Amino acid sequence: MSGHDPGRPTRAEINLDNLCHNLESVKSFIKKPVAIMAVVKADGYGHGAAACARRLEKAGIDWFGVALPEEGAELRRAGITRPILCLGGFWEGQEKFILENDLTPVIFQAEKAKLLDRAALELKRRARAHIKIDTGMGRVGVRYDDIENFAGQIKRLENIDFEGIMTHFAAADCFEEQKFTHLQIERFKEAFAFFESEGFHFLYKDLANSPASLAYPEAHANLIRLGGILYGLGSDVLPVWVDKPPLKPVMALYSEVSLLKWIRKGETLGYSRTFRAPRDSLIASVPIGYEDGYRRAFSNRGRVIVKGKFAPVVGRISMDWTLVDVTDIAGVKTGDKVILMGSEDDLRITAEELAEWAGTISYEITCGINKRVRRVYVESK
Repeated sequence: MSGHDPGRPTRAEINLDNLCHNLESVKSFIKKPVAIMAVVKADGYGHGAAACARRLEKAGIDWFGVALPEEGAELRRAGITRPILCLGGFWEGQEKFILENDLTPVIFQAEKAKLLDRAALELKRRARAHIKIDTGMGRVGVRYDDIENFAGQIKRLENIDFEGIMTHFAAADCFEEQKFTHLQIERFKEAFAFFESEGFHFLYKDLANSPASLAYPEAHANLIRLGGILYGLGSDVLPVWVDKPPLKPVMALYSEVSLLKWIRKGETLGYSRTFRAPRDSLIASVPIGYEDGYRRAFSNRGRVIVKGKFAPVVGRISMDWTLVDVTDIAGVKTGDKVILMGSEDDLRITAEELAEWAGTISYEITCGINKRVRRVYVESK
């Protein structure tokens, strides 16, 4: 080990300057004065919600989006003061927790709205909430054709300000699904008009996620939600048929060569002996494995960067270790940096490339980098 950091050298480096670059890049691309919500659920897509939120709050972000009330409370404990929307709503028994942590839940069940209203009355404060309409995602939300019944149950609640209305697109990244996305937009417009006719007055209309923010200007309304695009992710999930703002990756994943050993031609490596050496080979042991989020699916197909060259992953990735063939890398030694995701000179390994090896998307790669991997935050200001 090189000695610059105590403990295991495996780490995720989070570049907060790149995070802010991506925010400003999307703003310039959109060219509209809309409020922006930074989605920092799932610990900021694995990047560290508190650190990312603090930097984005300094940069003037308008809202934060989380999945769970617990995630919102974590941001409050970290000193975040901007509005926080709990995109998954809340569970029975959390209504006072919502109010005590100054959180705004998404509401799509009348029963939950009534619980929140009662809690607000008991605590002698007003609650805020956004109504979610299911226009075709089929996940959570009030079905677009059941809004009359829903509105009738909540319109007389006196302790909640329903300040926003939102939906979520099912396929805004799919070229062949443009007709369906436009149908979702029309369903949302109809729902909005109905609620307005029933006496609801919304400060925020919120449709667009990252893909829709780029591909559907008509879906911008006055609040957009930016998730993976803020972290420089998404060339695998963003629309391919539209221009995109320049983005920089926010996360890099590093470790070091911990052990070097020669094996003879014909010897095997790792669990189930899935790799047989075609020659005498120099093998580096790297302290990262699938418990850290470096997926077992990368076995015998992934690659890393060592001393400015690509080196293949060989054998099965285990829970704590990965083996790399460094036979063709001159001068390699223990303590040399291993880049598992990131760049050096003209070489690059992206989250999207790792996702392709695993048959998934880049979001799952960064979300899956376990907390056992320490985060190191880098910024210039």
